[in-house]
Amino acid sequence: MNKDEALNSIDKLLNPRILVIGDFALDEMVYGRTERISREAPVLILEHYDTKKILGAASNAANNVSKLNKGKVSALGVIGDDYYGKKLVQILEENNIDASLMVVDNERKTTTKTRISGSCNQSITQQIVRIDRQTKTPLSPETENKVIKNIKKVIQDYDGIILSDYHLGCLTENVVKAAIEEAKKHNKIIVADIQKNMEKYRGVTAITPNQPDSEKQVGYFIKDDETLKKAGFELINTLELEKVLLTRGENGMALFEKNNNNIIFEKIPAFNKKEVYDVTGAGDTVVATFTLGLCAGLDAKSAMYLGNLAASIVIRYFGCHTVTTEDLKEELSINIKD
Repeated sequence: MNKDEALNSIDKLLNPRILVIGDFALDEMVYGRTERISREAPVLILEHYDTKKILGAASNAANNVSKLNKGKVSALGVIGDDYYGKKLVQILEENNIDASLMVVDNERKTTTKTRISGSCNQSITQQIVRIDRQTKTPLSPETENKVIKNIKKVIQDYDGIILSDYHLGCLTENVVKAAIEEAKKHNKIIVADIQKNMEKYRGVTAITPNQPDSEKQVGYFIKDDETLKKAGFELINTLELEKVLLTRGENGMALFEKNNNNIIFEKIPAFNKKEVYDVTGAGDTVVATFTLGLCAGLDAKSAMYLGNLAASIVIRYFGCHTVTTEDLKEELSINIKD
């Protein structure tokens, strides 16, 4: 891919409309300065100075799509009838993500991960404790039916679907089955970002697992090109997929694509190995960029390339981060010369 082709490909990411279905969550970051040791117990007392609320899990995937295609994205998940549910919807909408399809279940908690961090004059800010508010059990039949009803009602309005599974109960067998059936019925691209239970996603267009999760699925370590190809071929054949984008950390990415009775194998190195600060949320960035690329009509290799480029940017920031098409173009000028 030369520079002009890459720039043209980036512009195409602006066009597709994407529906993100999955486990939506809020990350709450609470910061304080160390004041003293409590008299009540041997614990630090922090003087609070800031609280930030950030989109996490499937919310981060939707946010990555929104930043790349300027808001042509909708969120479909489940929240509780609580403070954090209202706050999550508010932040989704502030980030130009349509939250009108979110389903409220007053028997569930809105998934929220509160990280409390402290600092003093002589140290950097460090996380002290994390508090998770979540309901991990599968959806009730009533809530599940509401999610499926929304899928059937709107799926024809989108070019592609992302299933973002953080194993918090939203993507039940029935929800996934309905999403795949409706996507095929309306000839839509459907991509699953998954870590385990991959059999549940049999028949989607593509999956974007990382290497450790892929190794767990196939039952052996990927240690060279031979085992890499074997694993990719096995995932495509056993899960009845069209494509697998396997993310490999510092080793880049590998793409497996079914072409008639053959499977095409491609791999590319990581663009950025030196400035890695935090890989949190990088998978969400990859699935967002890759899916937009496929839905924009790019070939899978070009979509992989842009996903790799986007990931090379977000890993330079602590916590979840997003990129825009302008960011990609700027990074492109560094990675590809005329």
